[in-house]
Amino acid sequence: MGSVPLLLLKLLAPSMSFFFILLFFQFCHQTRAQVNNNNNNNNNNNNNNSDGPNRELVGKCNMFHGKWVYDPSYPLYDPKKCPFIDPQFNCQKNGRSDQMYQKFRWMPFSCPMPRFNGLEFLEKFKGKKIMFVGDSLSLNQFNSLACMLHAWVPKSRTTFRQKDALSSVIFQDYGVELYLYRTAYLVDLEHEKQGRVLKLDSIKSGDAWRGMDVLVFNTWHWWTHTGNAQPWDYVQMNNKLYKDMNRMVAFYTGLRTWSRWVENNINPSQTKVFFLGISPVHYQGRDWNEPSKSCISEREPFFGLKYPGGTPMAWVVVSKVLNRISKPVYFLDVTTLSQYRKDAHPEAYSGVMSIDCSHWCLPGLPDTWNELLHAALVG
Repeated sequence: MGSVPLLLLKLLAPSMSFFFILLFFQFCHQTRAQVNNNNNNNNNNNNNNSDGPNRELVGKCNMFHGKWVYDPSYPLYDPKKCPFIDPQFNCQKNGRSDQMYQKFRWMPFSCPMPRFNGLEFLEKFKGKKIMFVGDSLSLNQFNSLACMLHAWVPKSRTTFRQKDALSSVIFQDYGVELYLYRTAYLVDLEHEKQGRVLKLDSIKSGDAWRGMDVLVFNTWHWWTHTGNAQPWDYVQMNNKLYKDMNRMVAFYTGLRTWSRWVENNINPSQTKVFFLGISPVHYQGRDWNEPSKSCISEREPFFGLKYPGGTPMAWVVVSKVLNRISKPVYFLDVTTLSQYRKDAHPEAYSGVMSIDCSHWCLPGLPDTWNELLHAALVG
């Protein structure tokens, strides 16, 4: 990280309090040390990123250290028969002709991953409410689980509703309710007289997350947006407005606010909480040692033992925050296994973006995220 933090500090110092500057220096020092430690673990072929005091739901088995294998029995559902796929993820319908990306199964090295059984899932979670909270990657995962369940009970009565930030799919014959709450940052984004303000220490929308049996949180991609793609004009922290700040510091501060919400509002005997790891993008082929490429026309995963792009700094931020929560939060540490899947993006077949190397085709990678979620839930 060298001189980069010092340069950023000089740029940001005029608008930052002395306390915030100290926080910034501390953050940079700690995250650098943690990334180095994580890289050492990878070099030892452990990659045991999911160890920690709040990540014990599946015992000592590391489900996130493994490899992708070809499996002709995949995918887990037919996209033509699932009514719950958002059009931007329906790559086959949008003209993608190859189907190999649907045929890979994640195989952990240290233990078998249970085969997903949608009927057993519906029976086990009869009368339960499961909510995904986050950005469009949460939509990806929400659509995926709805399709995985629907494939097992295609004639079951279902209800789909969408209003403002909240969507739902209810399997009426089982009383299983799936929800999606769209929020790019988890913390609040509000319109005020100054403009659009991202409030790093406020979560009013958290009221909508109460009463769930399972909560699966996710955020990251929107924290990097700048220019016309940035949906806020100011960042607010401790009642002070900043025109901008280091995005990792902002991300860390926002996640700490979220972690306090968990501490103050979650009863572990009633609600299981998950946090989805950083979902990678594949716009730069140098991340897998092919600098002239992107995800376009990639037709197989990366098969090396160590992903050349390394551990994203955002992963370190998430890990740091989760390790400070006293309530049990299970880290769905899908970052590395998702980095390998340079082949699984919509590419030019989203119908929304000209090139999409950030979201995922369905069927596809988010199905594996849900298989891992299922494995954690059933133990």
